[in-house]
Amino acid sequence: MAEQKLYFECDYMKGAHPSILNRMVETNRMATIGYGVDEISESARAKIRKACGCENAMVQFLVGGTQTNAVVIDAFLRPWQGVIAAQTGHISVHEAGAIEAGGHKVLTLPSTRGKIFPEEVELYVKDFYQDANHEHMVMPGMVYLSQPTEYGTLYSREELVQFRRVCDKYHMALYIDGARLAYALACPENTVTLSDLAALCDAFYIGGTKCGALFGEAVVIPDPQRIPAFFTLVKQHGALLAKGRLLGIQFDTLFTDDLYMEIGKTAIEAAGRIQAALVRKGYRLWQESPTNQLFIIMENSRLEEFGRKVEYSFWEKYDDSHTVIRLVTDWGTTPEETEALISIL
Repeated sequence: MAEQKLYFECDYMKGAHPSILNRMVETNRMATIGYGVDEISESARAKIRKACGCENAMVQFLVGGTQTNAVVIDAFLRPWQGVIAAQTGHISVHEAGAIEAGGHKVLTLPSTRGKIFPEEVELYVKDFYQDANHEHMVMPGMVYLSQPTEYGTLYSREELVQFRRVCDKYHMALYIDGARLAYALACPENTVTLSDLAALCDAFYIGGTKCGALFGEAVVIPDPQRIPAFFTLVKQHGALLAKGRLLGIQFDTLFTDDLYMEIGKTAIEAAGRIQAALVRKGYRLWQESPTNQLFIIMENSRLEEFGRKVEYSFWEKYDDSHTVIRLVTDWGTTPEETEALISIL
């Protein structure tokens, strides 16, 4: 029998947490009103508001991360404004120009391990307004961050406090992409809670697609008056699911008995074991990550053989004879899969 291939390419390779699938089967024949205004979706909203410590927040369920970023950024920006992001940020690299297609420029800054910093943003905006020709340029109107970043790194609560200060000073919105938020929350090094996000951000989203759901993201806007027609904008962007209760069921389940707060621990523990094994076996880490993404410098001569056994992500060319690859654990990574990967390595 052929050896089964291991999948460590991304954190949406598996289906969904069994609790979600069971709940979907249980409610399958239930008839509900559409577009996410059913009783299950309302229950999910109430649980998310409670978890965020923000009882008045607007919570809307969208089908995927790219749609979520496009809708939220379009909602907050005026036609002449752009969004500041890391050069390595998801909206800058892996969303096929979705933000620009919506009429807003992504204003990129160089990043360090996937992060940008408040003082760099402030300098960028200060220089913008000091330019005598700034009215001929795209005005920065939002700061986009990911928690965790595309490189698995984390923003601290103190950094978010400083970003909030800069955004307030220059009348910009602060938005956080939480596609992998469950893995940040489960990380021992993390200092940012859901309540912190609700207190410091104009909008953020709680990722489901990469965090145990079949699909879907939950957008949280702490002050609903900021975007009173957000539901209509979601519809306009084609990001509204007619059978909205399918999203509501998933998030209602994820926010029952703290499942969302627990679901990332499996990925973090598996990544920690793999990273320790990599160091022990003499591999070079491109950079260390406290979350569920691991970056390894591997000899090109080994890639073909490794790729036959393990599905991985190409990240970038390191030099003429080495490549940076990425391995990603997820909510469903088993101890058996982890040990098998370590054995192959």
